[in-house]
Amino acid sequence: MGRRQVPTKPDYIKWLLLAGAAALVVLMGGYVAWRYILPHSVNVDRYRYPVAGIDVSKHNGKIDFTAVRDDNYQFVFIKASEGKTYRDEAFDRNYRDARQAGLKVGAYHFFRKNRSGKEQADNFLGVVEGLSLDLPLVIDLEDDWGNGATTSRDTAIERVMEMINILNGKGYQVMIYTNLDGYNKYYKDMLADHDLWLCSFTSPDLLKFSHRIQQFSHEGTVEGVKGDVDLNVFCGSKREWASYLEEVQQPTQQ
Repeated sequence: MGRRQVPTKPDYIKWLLLAGAAALVVLMGGYVAWRYILPHSVNVDRYRYPVAGIDVSKHNGKIDFTAVRDDNYQFVFIKASEGKTYRDEAFDRNYRDARQAGLKVGAYHFFRKNRSGKEQADNFLGVVEGLSLDLPLVIDLEDDWGNGATTSRDTAIERVMEMINILNGKGYQVMIYTNLDGYNKYYKDMLADHDLWLCSFTSPDLLKFSHRIQQFSHEGTVEGVKGDVDLNVFCGSKREWASYLEEVQQPTQQ
C-alpha cells in the first residue's frame, strides 16, 4: 500500500479559505432570497380590517405620530427592551408622542432565549412599569441568527413562561408575537392561552386559526415615518376593536 498523503499547511489554509468562501456564498444567497425574492408584504382589505397600526423602534427614526394618526392608523406597538439589559433609546420619545397623538399604545420586548425569563421581565418592567398602556405587553418570540440558536425548545418555553408569570403577577396581560414557524414551534402547544400577534404575509381570512393582530408587511409607507415601516391590522371590526380595548386589563396607571 502506498503512503497516505498528509496535507501540508498551505493545503489546510487553501481549504479553509475555500470553505469560508462557500459559506459566505450560502449566506449571501440566503440574504438575497430573503431580501429580494421572498415576500415581505401582502395586500389586506382595509374595509374588512379597518383598524390598523404600526410597530416601531429607534430604527424608524423620529416619527410624526399625528401624521400617522391622520393617515388612518389607530395603534402602535413600540419596542421597549431586548434580552437582559438592552433598552430602546427611542422608547420614551415614541411613547410620549404616540400618546399625545391619541394612538392606542402597546410595548414589546424582543425575547432572547439564552437569558432567563426573570432577567428579561425585570428589564421590560424597568421600561414600562407605571406607564399608561392600552394594549397587552408583547413578548416577541422568534428564531433568528444568533438568538439562542443552541437553546432547546423546552428551555426556551420554560423561560418564556417564567417571564409571563412575572408580568401576570404584576397585573399585566401578555400577548405573544411570532411568525408561522414560531407559531408551530412555540405557540400552539404551550402558549395558546395568550393573545397572538402573528407575522404572516397571507391575508388574515386565509389563515386557519384565530389571532388578534397580524403584521402583514415589512415594507409599509405611512405618513410621518421615513422609510419602510411594519404594518399591522386588528383581526376584527371597529366594534370588536372597541370591545377588545375594554377587555385589556393592565395595572393601575399613573
